Amino acid sequence: MRAALDALAEAGFAPIVTSSIYVTPCFPAGAGPDYVNAVAQINGAGQRPEAILDVLHKIEARFGRTREYRWAGRTLDLDLIAMGDLVLPDAQTHRRWRELAPEDQARQAPDQLILPHPRLQDRAFVLVPLCDVAPDWRHPVLGLTARALLAALPAADVAAVKPL
Repeated sequence: MRAALDALAEAGFAPIVTSSIYVTPCFPAGAGPDYVNAVAQINGAGQRPEAILDVLHKIEARFGRTREYRWAGRTLDLDLIAMGDLVLPDAQTHRRWRELAPEDQARQAPDQLILPHPRLQDRAFVLVPLCDVAPDWRHPVLGLTARALLAALPAADVAAVKPL
């Protein structure tokens, strides 16, 4: 985790603040060993979101990540979760991906960057560390804070996210 944060800094995106580190069941469940999760807030001002995502993918590759198929096991997974109140590419496309049925999520992947991440509101492994760094961040489409999104999740999902 430290090496990935160092790589972000080397790429010009030194974390402003980082969450605690958490251990969580892999996603999708049963697909492999537990994951280690954290959130880092970076300064992306003046950068195109697609350019930031490209940097993240290059860092993943440097750490041995290959993208053989959706949700395959990975050595490192860096996601661009949100950029302030930016919605990409538009609210309608965001809604389509946010409401995609779970059985279709494993088979379909967007061919463009969707921000905020279309399922962050469903994932305790994202929201728990996000609340460490930005509990008052407001989802620009749903209108709820990170704290409120986390409170809406099933207690069992939240309890599965354990501090390391």
